[in-house]
Amino acid sequence: MSKIIVAIVTFTSIVLLLSFLLSWPVMMLWNGCLVDAVDGVHEITWLQAWGISTLFGLLFRSYTSNNSKD
Repeated sequence: MSKIIVAIVTFTSIVLLLSFLLSWPVMMLWNGCLVDAVDGVHEITWLQAWGISTLFGLLFRSYTSNNSKD
């Protein structure tokens, strides 16, 4: 039972770490491009970039089904 809990905690930790690492380019692009180009846009933090990445991942996820009949 403890091996299952360790596996779940490890998997969750890896997913969270990857999501934070993948939010870094969002923060860099936002702060590097949008702040100078658009009036009224402020710099964002890494946590805000993570939230934007998560939100867009939920909103624009492609739902495909493989219901092929052979």
